Amino acid sequence: MASRSAFILLFILSLVSEKSLASLFSSRLIHRFSDEGRASIKSPGSFPEKRSFEYYRLLTSIDSRRQRMNLGAKFQSLVPSEGSKTISPGNYFGWLHYTWIDIGTPSVSFLVALDSGSDLLWIPCNCVQCAPLSSAYYSSLATKDLNEFDPSASTTSKVFPCSHKLCESAPACESPKEQCPYTVTYASENTSSSGLLVEDVLHLAYSANASSSVKARVVVGCGEKQSGEFLKGIAPDGVMGLGPGEISVPSFLAKAGLMRNSFSMCFDEEDSGRIYFGDVGPSTQQSTRFLPYKNEFVAYFVGVEVCCVGNSCLKQSSFTTLIDSGQSFTFLPEEIYREVALEIDSHINATVKKIEGGPWEYCYETSFEPKVPAIKLKFSSNNTFVIHKPLFVLQRSEGLVQFCLPISASEEGTGGVIGQNYMAGYRIVFDRENMKLGWSRG
Repeated sequence: MASRSAFILLFILSLVSEKSLASLFSSRLIHRFSDEGRASIKSPGSFPEKRSFEYYRLLTSIDSRRQRMNLGAKFQSLVPSEGSKTISPGNYFGWLHYTWIDIGTPSVSFLVALDSGSDLLWIPCNCVQCAPLSSAYYSSLATKDLNEFDPSASTTSKVFPCSHKLCESAPACESPKEQCPYTVTYASENTSSSGLLVEDVLHLAYSANASSSVKARVVVGCGEKQSGEFLKGIAPDGVMGLGPGEISVPSFLAKAGLMRNSFSMCFDEEDSGRIYFGDVGPSTQQSTRFLPYKNEFVAYFVGVEVCCVGNSCLKQSSFTTLIDSGQSFTFLPEEIYREVALEIDSHINATVKKIEGGPWEYCYETSFEPKVPAIKLKFSSNNTFVIHKPLFVLQRSEGLVQFCLPISASEEGTGGVIGQNYMAGYRIVFDRENMKLGWSRG
């Protein structure tokens, strides 16, 4: 019986298939505001009169809603729930830029450093060795204490197991079900954070509507033990890694479809700025491609074709440089650094006065700001990143101002690093979707 039914079904399908080759299926289309369309609605009085202003307004508003649905959240920008603003408390926090973020349920606030040179978001948590968190220790924070995280107090926190593909320390685990440990080391000497990974929610909002709430699941480093600069006032409340790795916050947000795979930071010269997740920048911005390192995009490297000081371009001055907001200042390859420093020095009518114990060779004490030419980093396609104000104002005393060239020589065999000090005045876009760096004056 079953085989007979199957034969009949196949026979009918074959007839339908043959007939479909010679005919087309059609159906009447009815406009939603036509007389026939209105007649099918229980309350047609709710529709506006044909060709009235309200008629077209309603049509365009529906189109706009559909357009937003089609575009989705990927074409909107996200910001931390406490706003997009970033701050730099100066030397108190190592000249880096920070922003407040909220994690967990109930949410807890953390003032994290913005670091495009690393991937992991970590915060002080179940501390064994952490920096002081009292506001009394940091005069620039007034009365607001920094916080420590306790995953057991968050109802949305989950253990991140060693079996997860993003657990890099899995080989050291005794069991796949064990909680994944982590250790992140940084460029500063003997500086690291270690602890256990957890999964929890990061609270965000759409930049166009601050009241909108988004809870994005991300991986967080429960930083039990910090070392080096982290114990001396740099990033005492954690670091938000913004690198291209799968474990970074932008990667989780993009993979969840909450935004386009891009973000931007804009720092002004008054130590404040903004961060936007999903921002791809204006169409008029200049750009250059990210470069792989050993066939992988492990960091935001770009290739400088030639370095110039004013209109004087240095010979054989091509180099690879990292764009790293987690570095306070800038590094250039030794030979290029020497030529740039000497060229800048030749325009300054003041004697070099190196600060004892300071990081820079070329500092000057003068009553007025020296006029020096811009440093220009030229990329392919005639795109140029211009450092309009190469000198850094260090201190003021008795009518004299100390100016320094905040550039150091890179270690031998390494490329350059463009730190956050030379990002000031620009809207820097890390377009991971198209694998390019964008910049425009902002």
